Amino acid sequence: MKQFDVVIAGGAMAGMTLALALDSLSQGKVSIAIVEPFQVDHQSHPGFDSRSIALSYGTVQILSKLNLWQDIAPIATAIKHIHVSDRLHAGMTDIDHKDLSTDALGYVVELADVGRVYHQKIAQSESISLFCPDSVSQIERTQTHNVITLNSGQQLHGKLLVAADGAVSSCCDLLGIELKQHDFEQVAVIANIRTQQAHQGRAFERFTEQGPVALLPMSDDRMSLVWCLRPESAQQVLELDDQAFLSQLQEVFGWRLGQLTQVGSRASYPLLLRYREHNTSHRFAIVGNAAQTLHPIAGQGFNLGIRDVASLAEEIAGSLEDVGAYSVLSAFKQRRQDDRINTIAMTSSLVHLFSNDYLSMRIGRNLGLALMDNIPALKTPLLQRTLGLVAR
Repeated sequence: MKQFDVVIAGGAMAGMTLALALDSLSQGKVSIAIVEPFQVDHQSHPGFDSRSIALSYGTVQILSKLNLWQDIAPIATAIKHIHVSDRLHAGMTDIDHKDLSTDALGYVVELADVGRVYHQKIAQSESISLFCPDSVSQIERTQTHNVITLNSGQQLHGKLLVAADGAVSSCCDLLGIELKQHDFEQVAVIANIRTQQAHQGRAFERFTEQGPVALLPMSDDRMSLVWCLRPESAQQVLELDDQAFLSQLQEVFGWRLGQLTQVGSRASYPLLLRYREHNTSHRFAIVGNAAQTLHPIAGQGFNLGIRDVASLAEEIAGSLEDVGAYSVLSAFKQRRQDDRINTIAMTSSLVHLFSNDYLSMRIGRNLGLALMDNIPALKTPLLQRTLGLVAR
C-alpha cells in the first residue's frame, strides 16, 4: 500500500491546481497522489477539452502567489473591456481595465492548453504521483487515515482525501454526501467564433429572453461563445448548418464585432446548479465543481473553485503534522462558507433576473444596468465579485 499525505480524486483544473498549490506552499513537504480516469490528450479528457474559461483578476492573483501564473500567462488572452447589454432594450454597462488601473479585468485560457502546462509541472515534481488512467472505487475511513482502493486494485493510504472529481462526484457518492440540484431549464451551446472585426480584448455578455450570450476574447482573434438557450431552442440551433447558425447568433448578438464569419465545432451541456451544503467530512474535503457547479452567467464557477483550492492548500500547509486533522478541515469549512453562499445566491439571482421577459423584470434590470453605468457605488459590489476580489 502506497502512503501519501493527500490523495486527490480528479486531475482536471481543480485537482491539478490543488496539487501544485500544495507542492508550492509546502516546498515539497507534502506527498500527493492524483487519481484521474482520463489521459491528458484533449480529445478524451472532459476536464481539459476544447472549452475556454475566464480567469478573474482575483484568480490570477492567487495563481501568481502559487507560482503557477507565469507558466499560464503566455497562453492566456487578456480581457481589457467588458460590455454588458440587454437585447432590444436600452440598459447597458461598460467596464474597462483602465478605470480600475489594472493590466486586465481577467484572462481567457483554453483548458487543453492549461492541461499540457499542468502535466509538465506535475512531471517535474518529486512530491506528486499521478495514477492515470484510474479512479476511486472504494473508501475506508479510520480515525487517522483513509484507505482508498482504485479500480486497478491499487490501494493508497492517505491522511486526507480531496474530491475534485466534478459535479457528479463518485467520491461524494461513495461517502453519502448529499447533492442538491436545481435545473435552470437552459442548455449552454459552446463554440469558437471568428468575427469581421478584431476583438481587441473585448468581452461581451448580452442578456436575452432565453438566457445570456457571452463572447470572450481568445488567441488568434477568435471568440469563445457560450449561448444559453431553452432546451428545445438549443437542439434547433445545434442542428443548423454553419451559415444558418451564424445568422441566428448575429440576430441575437448584434453587430458590435461586425459580421460573424466562422464557427468551429459545437457542443452543449444542460445548465444545473449542483451543490453540496457540506464541503468537509471526516478526513475528507470537497473542492471545485464537486462542491458546487454554477450557471456560467458572470463566469463565477471556476473562480469560486480556485478560491476553494487556495484556501484548502493554505490550511494544509499551515498544519503539516496532520494534514487531515479536524482542525484543518474545520478552518477550511469556516473560511469558505460566506463566499460559497453569496456567490451561489448571486449567480442564481442573476439567472432569474436576466433570463425572462416579464415587463417588470425587464424595466428593473434595464434601470439597474443604466444606474450601474452612471453611479460607481452601485457598480462596485458586483464588480468586486466579478473580478474575484472577495474575502476567502
